[in-house]
Amino acid sequence: MTDTSQTKRPLLLLEPLPEPTLRTLAEHFVIHPFSTMQELEKITPDIQAIATGGSYGVAPEVMAALPHLKIIAVNGVGLDRIDVAEARRRGIHVTVTTDISTNDVADMAMLLLLALKRNLKSNEQFLLDGSWAAGKLPPLAHSLNGRKLGIAGFGRIGQAVARRAEASNMDVAYFNPHPREHSPLTFEPDLRKLATWADVLVITLPATPETKHIINADILKALGKDGVLINTARGSVIDEEALLDALKNRSIAGAGLDVFQNEPTINPAFLTLDNVVLQPHQASATIETRLAMGQNIIDNLLAFFSGRPLLTPVC
Repeated sequence: MTDTSQTKRPLLLLEPLPEPTLRTLAEHFVIHPFSTMQELEKITPDIQAIATGGSYGVAPEVMAALPHLKIIAVNGVGLDRIDVAEARRRGIHVTVTTDISTNDVADMAMLLLLALKRNLKSNEQFLLDGSWAAGKLPPLAHSLNGRKLGIAGFGRIGQAVARRAEASNMDVAYFNPHPREHSPLTFEPDLRKLATWADVLVITLPATPETKHIINADILKALGKDGVLINTARGSVIDEEALLDALKNRSIAGAGLDVFQNEPTINPAFLTLDNVVLQPHQASATIETRLAMGQNIIDNLLAFFSGRPLLTPVC
């Protein structure tokens, strides 16, 4: 080990980061990618910092194995896979990449919606299989103009979805734990009533014990046979068995999903459906956003170890 590396603090890496982010982190830290708990035991006394992502989080056994852990820098905004209460109890700081991915996630919600309503998948297949060249015409699609869009969860991402929906001349209302004081949009405190009203229900809720399976058979029944469900939040907010039943029986028109339970090994039943558009958790996956998120991790880690205020702390 060189003299330079000896001056660097060790950093446990739990989820891959973009190569430019890793290069910059390596200038300041000795990076230890996680492999096994047995390998982790060899370095546990030295680890004070973790870099991870919202999808992986920090497993309870990993946090418990690090007695000197001081900071967890999360490449994302999801905290459902981190025991924040335990972090607070132990005085461990947790940071997230607040608001960096907002616009990309909102774009993905609208992309999934447009792909469903404008028959993107079936129209492409229609062209590829030669039906268009043979003189046939595909079925007509559906416009967003004048449709009613309900948003479940009205934080930064929900509000960004609302702006895009209004630009498409949609009527927008939202469900949230409380009304947004400065929003002119209709607040609906009853999620079932919002689903009954809506043509499209977009989920932007955080994953918490309170929101687990909040989208259930009752909500899907309220959404109705012409309704569309969009989820760019977390898989846990939807009862997937109820959703699969609704999709198979056409009791809703379709779903656009970027997130699932048991990622990345999703329920294979989704792959058999023709009324879904599926993405492998890619809402924030643009070069620009992922690099900005990586820089946020770097800045928070360097701020902490230099005694400066954290940029985006949770605790």
